[in-house]
Amino acid sequence: MSETIFLLKTETSPRLERLLEAALEGLPVAEATSQGLVQGALRGKRVLFALATDEYGMGPETFRLLRLLRSAPDALEGSVGGILADGAGELYTKQAAQALALAANMAGCLFPGKPLVEGTGSLYNQRISAARLGCGLEEAYFTRSRELAQRLAQFRAPRFPRPKLLMLHASDNRRSNTVAMGNALCQSLAPFCDINTICLQNGAIYDCRGCSYTACLHYSKSGACYYGGALPTEVFPAILDCDAMLLLCPNFNDAVSANITALINRMTSLLLRSTLYDKYLYSIIVSGYSGGDLLARQVLGAFCLNKTMMLPPHFCMFQTANDPGSAMSSPGIEARLSAWSEQILTTLLPASHA
Repeated sequence: MSETIFLLKTETSPRLERLLEAALEGLPVAEATSQGLVQGALRGKRVLFALATDEYGMGPETFRLLRLLRSAPDALEGSVGGILADGAGELYTKQAAQALALAANMAGCLFPGKPLVEGTGSLYNQRISAARLGCGLEEAYFTRSRELAQRLAQFRAPRFPRPKLLMLHASDNRRSNTVAMGNALCQSLAPFCDINTICLQNGAIYDCRGCSYTACLHYSKSGACYYGGALPTEVFPAILDCDAMLLLCPNFNDAVSANITALINRMTSLLLRSTLYDKYLYSIIVSGYSGGDLLARQVLGAFCLNKTMMLPPHFCMFQTANDPGSAMSSPGIEARLSAWSEQILTTLLPASHA
């Protein structure tokens, strides 16, 4: 059964209007406004965000929407979202989509796996999809947008009687603030979840060297990768087995660490044999000074917009901490972790158990 899609549009373009007409044809659609968002009219709804960027990036209406979302932390509670971003140039569509996805998620919106379809000015970014579909660039763009709208209308969030949670990190257990926070969270979740912890420092983690598609496909068929190491033998099977992944990310120069980057880059071989649409993504991000939002965009961009994992409401917990132990001694940290634990269980467990 298809639920009504509430279309929330900021800047537009002639191509975006044609795209929306094709993507939404035959589906139940209602127009939404930023004012309605502030008033709570989009809570519990299916929301399709549509925006156009020009050669300079986001326009004023998109910035206004971001500010509204950031100032209304419960405006989208219970909502499910998707994003269409149409660009006039080759830049800024993903920047706009990542910023919008983070703001909407922090306002309570869940995003299914791969909830973004974006078209650059030339549509060259549709080349691989067009080859796979056997059609032109614009037809591939329109087809993918139609598929996204249909998935959004029909999406049902999975629940698990006893969820399997995988905590992944690449930190020193003795000194890491992210590990300390992750362990405290897992202690709260343990009565309800089966928890598996993997440190990406254990075993060799090689970055992707850019094999050809055919070589990557060949190795992925046997669950392997040309560069071997711990990722295909230990980490990928654990990701496939889990229902939710908790990624611990200390801020390294406003980016995730090298081993987590290697994990992201190497996951192509995993996705060639299995999608991750049924798995939730959570993250703890600790910054010594600032910039946690940059990492959150990187994480959701890689694992949700690209690698097909679901982004549950309020997927990320931020903390500023530098010295070892300072995160868990910060004021209010236990209450924040407890509240986030309850939020996670509300998402993962059946309604009768939450």
